Amino acid sequence: MFITKEADYAVRIIRELARGSRETVQCICQQEQIPHQYGYKILKKLEKGGLVQGFRGSNGGYALTKSTGEITLYDVLTAVDDSLLINECLQHGFTCPLNSGKRRCGIHREFSRIQALILEGLKEKNLTDIF
Repeated sequence: MFITKEADYAVRIIRELARGSRETVQCICQQEQIPHQYGYKILKKLEKGGLVQGFRGSNGGYALTKSTGEITLYDVLTAVDDSLLINECLQHGFTCPLNSGKRRCGIHREFSRIQALILEGLKEKNLTDIF
């Protein structure tokens, strides 16, 4: 699936953090109705992707590292899922017997076109435009 449940939760986590304050995982998950076991895992990926920062201690929690004007849906989705492909045949290095040598697959070509449009669309607007 192109946009996984994890990717959906990541967008919702960013939406909650876009309200501007540092928030705990529990608060984020409660507000966005995300199971806690996913919240921790996704926040770690968003932190590794440079979109959020975690803070320890009594005033701990998570906060955005950038403004929503600097973040796109593409940024959020690729932080949690490095493969935003609509079909496995678009993976780098994938060998399809129907799209090799003299044989060219029209479906592959169309999937490639659609894939490019989707990625362009995900990069087109920042989250301020969306939220």
